[in-house]
Amino acid sequence: MNVSFFDDHPKPADIRAEVLRGLALPEKRIPPKFFYDEPGSRLFDAICELPEYYPTRTEIGILRQYGGEMAELLGHDVVLIELGSGSSLKIRTLLEALRPRVYIPVDISREHLLRSAESLAAAFPEIEVRAACADYSRPFHLPLSEADQPRAAFFPGSSVGNFEPADAEAFLRRVGDFLGPGGHLLIGVDLRKSEDILHSAYNDAAGVTAAFNLNLLTRINRELEGSFDPAAFHHSAFFNPHDSRIEMHLVSNAPQDVLVAGETFRFSEGESIHTECSYKYGIDDFHALARRAGFESVRVWTDDAQLFSVHGLRRQED
Repeated sequence: MNVSFFDDHPKPADIRAEVLRGLALPEKRIPPKFFYDEPGSRLFDAICELPEYYPTRTEIGILRQYGGEMAELLGHDVVLIELGSGSSLKIRTLLEALRPRVYIPVDISREHLLRSAESLAAAFPEIEVRAACADYSRPFHLPLSEADQPRAAFFPGSSVGNFEPADAEAFLRRVGDFLGPGGHLLIGVDLRKSEDILHSAYNDAAGVTAAFNLNLLTRINRELEGSFDPAAFHHSAFFNPHDSRIEMHLVSNAPQDVLVAGETFRFSEGESIHTECSYKYGIDDFHALARRAGFESVRVWTDDAQLFSVHGLRRQED
């Protein structure tokens, strides 16, 4: 099997420091990347299959309809880097159309990444697979050499919306740096839409998104000697129209003290941990952000209902 593994996973001390720093803020926050331990990754896969959760099936539909055009834009015989690979639902469609010579999936969830990489290596034996376990929200190393040209990147799932806009710009600049001038990026971007559709997508009737959010507390208990009682918190997700974003929170049901890594954090009733933002963009707004980060728009593909968009960007020449 033509697959290799490169481990740049965040160290336990780094995770501890970031979680403690977030819980000490006046408005407590924990980055959404910490959702993705093994149980969290499985729960997110389940979310993607929910009837209320439109982004995954809509993006897959766009990829199936326009995959040939996307492959022509990215160019054949490329080194393809997928950021936040997770499961292999979307990338299979692109790999079938593109057939790159090297595929580098990047994800923070080690076990999930390995399973997906091995499955794809078996399905596409002619493609060299180099799995890289890393936190792409900050600078990280990729298993690349000078010979790995030309390069293209795929960033599906509207994960760019999890960044604050200034952080999204910085992230895109880093992507542009490893692609190099003329390199292409295929990126999923969730579009502005009815608040009712958004509310249902993040508050599903089966409670899977709530379980996904609350699993973060279980992970902290396991890895950081936490004393969270998940039953003492509840999931809250709502649309913030001022910032054009969905916010997810874990809300304390009563006053309580919680121990994490030897430190005590006090919660009042109704106080929350802000666990995720998901910004929704207009197409022109996202193009403006991409330009500030050094990319120019080449193509945009959307579904008929204009729920979701996939953008083909080119890194500008220096």
